[in-house]
Amino acid sequence: MRHVRAAASLCTLWVLVLSACGGRSPSSPSTPEGATVTITSAGVAPSALTVAPGTRVLFVNNDGRAHDMTSDPHPDHQDCPELNAVGLLQPGQRRESGNLVMVRTCGFHDHDDPPPRGVRWTGRITVR
Repeated sequence: MRHVRAAASLCTLWVLVLSACGGRSPSSPSTPEGATVTITSAGVAPSALTVAPGTRVLFVNNDGRAHDMTSDPHPDHQDCPELNAVGLLQPGQRRESGNLVMVRTCGFHDHDDPPPRGVRWTGRITVR
């Protein structure tokens, strides 16, 4: 009986250790393969993508300067507020949008370099 309690305690400890190391619960949203927008000095790629409802999109800044990624339209940013969670990305940073749950098309841009001048840092995400 003492061995059973010791094994149960060890198992519980192992679960706590895994949880503390950043394990995700099954209900945690994730970024599916291909739901990534990469920012470079040439612009964003892809500039258009389609995702399923509930998806988060990962934005990765591989440019040498910061980009403040927000929802259209400029300067209000209210079409898809979930995209505003990305915000200011310093070079090398990455951040996910909020969950895109509503079926629609969401435009995005670099707030600090909006169109038409900064058209290369614009894009759209279709949620369907």
